[in-house]
Amino acid sequence: MSRAELAVSGGAGGVEADLADLETLARSSAALAELLAGTSGACHAVLVDPDLLASALLDPGGVARFDAALLGVLEGPSGLTALAAGLAARAVVLHAAAAAYAAADAALAELADDLRWASGFFWPVTVGGLLVTGTGRAIGDPAGADQEIGVLLADPERWLTEHPGLVDDVAGALPGLGGLANVLTIGVAAPWLGGGDVGSAARRLGRLWPDGAPVVSQLPDDDRTAVVTPPRGVDDLLRALDARAGGAGPGQDTVAVRVLTSADGSTAYIVDIPGTRDWNPPSASVNPRTDDLGTNLRVLGGGVTTRQRAIAEALRRAGAGPADPVMLVGHSQGGMVAAQAASDAGTPDFDFDVRSVVTAGSPIARADIPASVQVLALENAYDVVPRLDSRPNDDSPNVTTVIFEVQHGDIGDNHGLEQAYRPAARAVDRSGDPSITAFRAAAAPFLAGPGSGTTVVAHVYAIGRR
Repeated sequence: MSRAELAVSGGAGGVEADLADLETLARSSAALAELLAGTSGACHAVLVDPDLLASALLDPGGVARFDAALLGVLEGPSGLTALAAGLAARAVVLHAAAAAYAAADAALAELADDLRWASGFFWPVTVGGLLVTGTGRAIGDPAGADQEIGVLLADPERWLTEHPGLVDDVAGALPGLGGLANVLTIGVAAPWLGGGDVGSAARRLGRLWPDGAPVVSQLPDDDRTAVVTPPRGVDDLLRALDARAGGAGPGQDTVAVRVLTSADGSTAYIVDIPGTRDWNPPSASVNPRTDDLGTNLRVLGGGVTTRQRAIAEALRRAGAGPADPVMLVGHSQGGMVAAQAASDAGTPDFDFDVRSVVTAGSPIARADIPASVQVLALENAYDVVPRLDSRPNDDSPNVTTVIFEVQHGDIGDNHGLEQAYRPAARAVDRSGDPSITAFRAAAAPFLAGPGSGTTVVAHVYAIGRR
């Protein structure tokens, strides 16, 4: 995989970073306009200075020439007053441009949610429209339509991975379909179905899975080479995460808290959070497993989950304090939990200094991640899982999204760390893209350089709930 195969958005080189620069330039222009206006006002006062007026009795011509020269400097076409007015106008225009872009971006995201919601609520109209569109395509290109149908019938899984945008549309339509169910049941289903978008719908549906209270127990430290070798790049981070996912026992959810100690004695913490392993149906009782379907729904809805609370407890037991730098690395659900924990960083829900987050195949677009946290989100274009939030990641200065293409024709392999995401991570490590470079610089406390003398101890914790 080459650098050219990575599509990078957001981060230091993204559009919103440029908007932040516009805002900075606008503030600087306004400050300079204020300074020049103040200087102009002070110089105007010189024109009526009593000493200057008195000297006009002795040299009226000289004073007149001085006044004319000063007025030219102050009020001429390129004078201080004109410069101040121009800079003030530029500040207003720049502020307005940045605000208009941000508002338009937010409005388009809301519009996309509303349209997909409507497609679910008015599903007969949606189905009818799809039938008309499909019929039109079949008439216009019968050979292409036959080929498409043949691929669908022969290998539905490959067909779906070739059309991952359908997942965005279906996920976005489900809240509207739930709203229709509420109407038809006279509100009986309202506590669990409906909502205006994917996040609110997930919050309602997640109530069918009781979340319980965290249970954390320490296991023997992990001394495998992949885990205790100081990470030098994103591939090393995913390699350790993959080792943790494969190292969990049957029916067990485990996370690793790796303590990195530099040669100068400073410490940093990396938490490895694997993805979903328990696809349990709704139940009235609490599921002991925290890596289950219920956690997926709750975290997609922006909720603080038992899994997040258990990870916080694991960090405390590993010795991390509120001021210690923390990186969260997660695959699939693990990335979702990492993004939500980052959004709660510094609060009682996750009282740690989260500096960096790395996600692989995780739908995190609806997580409200603060600007103080730098995120690197890897997404395979043929992986349906990152599409489940029905929204692309924002082009934020602190969120760098890297989209790549690895097609195995299999939903699981397209989502797999080893099969899809580690090759992309190696390409990221080779990349000189400015957003990736900026993320790498921000993640310096967690990435060891050659001969750094950094040591790693990997504490392993079994987490669950009761």
